[in-house]
Amino acid sequence: MSKSRRQQKRGEVIQLSLFDNSNPDYHQAGGTGARKDTGVELLSQLERQRVLTGNLLESVMDYGNLHKAYQQVYKNGGKGGVDGMEVGELGMWLQKNVREIREEVLTERYRPEAVKKVMIPKPNGGERMLGIPTVKDRLLQQSIHQVLNRYYDPLFSESSFGFRPGRSAHQAIEQACVYVKSGKEWVVDIDLEKFFDKVNHDRLMQRLSKGIGDKRLLRLIKTYLRAGIMTDGLVEQRTAGTPQGSPLSPLLSNIVLDKLDKELEKRGHEFCRYADDCNIYVNSKRAGERVMESLINYIEQKLKLKVNRKKSGVKHCTQVKFLGYTILPGGDVRVSDVSIKRLKDKIREVTKRNRGVKFEQVIKELNTVIRGWANYFHLANRWLSTIRDIDGWLRR
Repeated sequence: MSKSRRQQKRGEVIQLSLFDNSNPDYHQAGGTGARKDTGVELLSQLERQRVLTGNLLESVMDYGNLHKAYQQVYKNGGKGGVDGMEVGELGMWLQKNVREIREEVLTERYRPEAVKKVMIPKPNGGERMLGIPTVKDRLLQQSIHQVLNRYYDPLFSESSFGFRPGRSAHQAIEQACVYVKSGKEWVVDIDLEKFFDKVNHDRLMQRLSKGIGDKRLLRLIKTYLRAGIMTDGLVEQRTAGTPQGSPLSPLLSNIVLDKLDKELEKRGHEFCRYADDCNIYVNSKRAGERVMESLINYIEQKLKLKVNRKKSGVKHCTQVKFLGYTILPGGDVRVSDVSIKRLKDKIREVTKRNRGVKFEQVIKELNTVIRGWANYFHLANRWLSTIRDIDGWLRR
């Protein structure tokens, strides 16, 4: 087989030259490594991006992109969806059906299946809904995510840390410490009520259409947003929300909340946002109350999202739990009281006497829990006494 034939066999669709980082249009479109041009309005960037993305669906369904998406889906694992196919079966299925599913998507004949509804308990009470797509739909959503992220991530705020490559919760905590250390010890703590369940589909699609020129891709995303939710064998249609559990949901949520980020930047606020968890740092309680009132109006009137007033408020930094941590005046960090309670609850669960497992297995699970907890909370520099207390409690 000739070299050219082998190359054709590996990928029958040529990757768009737009994604070649030697192409100047790639950087204009905001691709990976693109330098932000602060002199250009975001709307202008999106308009230029829309012109350059008229055939983006071919890139989504490129064999190389699909293979990368498969690797990520396989790595993430998780349960299968309503069709019963498990993650471990996806590779064999793809070998037999990849050409067919590519053709169906590119010709707009593919229809996503309903997502499986799963309710999981929240640490502070209540339940959170997860929507588990089939592994095939997870593959396609991951493929879309990988391509769209090249465009949107470079446009996102430097103060946004959730679900972004090269960014983490630890970076958000470190940035928050800088703000508190500078004297901004009062925190406007915004809690969006059931954010993932209440995203307005029409507003989201309108925002996407400003930056994506391929209408076929837009229609595919819309079908994923409108895919039904299966509960006890019955499919319920969905008119709002991007349920947690799908690979596409984190990126879509960042696209929605980027408008909030840009508004906060426009007003000159210093803030950290991780997904729907947003804290704004100010000098006084009075200033915080003014910011809070103004932001609630903006979020509910302009973004059409609901603020949970019971959980939101203006608090001193010592009263705030942000990503499991509490930041102290001066910028020191400790583990929040809620996080300590969750650890103790988990330890009680692992060490129940009526579990019916060997003592060696209990020790193995316990070590896994403690190592994971300690690794996540390694930023805390005010925690030695806490660790001693927990250690003593655990031994008792």
